[in-house]
Amino acid sequence: MAQFNEKRILIVDDEKDILLLVQKILESAGYDVVTAGDGAEALEKARKVSPDLIVLDLMLPGIDGYQVCGILKYDRMYMKIPILILSARTQIKDYELAMKVGASGYLTKPFEPESLLAKIKELLNSGNPQLRSKNKQT
Repeated sequence: MAQFNEKRILIVDDEKDILLLVQKILESAGYDVVTAGDGAEALEKARKVSPDLIVLDLMLPGIDGYQVCGILKYDRMYMKIPILILSARTQIKDYELAMKVGASGYLTKPFEPESLLAKIKELLNSGNPQLRSKNKQT
């Protein structure tokens, strides 16, 4: 539950362990967290709860993360929501495609909790949802 940030974050990942880990990290930082396990559920929940930020995996069953990002960024109602890609895909072409479809940031798995929280804070505090900084973990 939101303790002090009052910001709602939608986490989308089909790997339950990652989903629960990110949820725990964000909730312990005071964020209100909503989760989804695939692309279709992500779109449904994004439209239902209007999150302040979305943490999105790329490799999802059905509708992948690129498509989810593109669909939301094309919709006037949701285009300003920052989308942070959190993916095991580490190639530059994956980053470039994510940015092309409207992602606001990109972190690779595995990740440090501090890096995730810092990137989320940066995106939430940025007036520019198209922030194009690459934060790649190695």
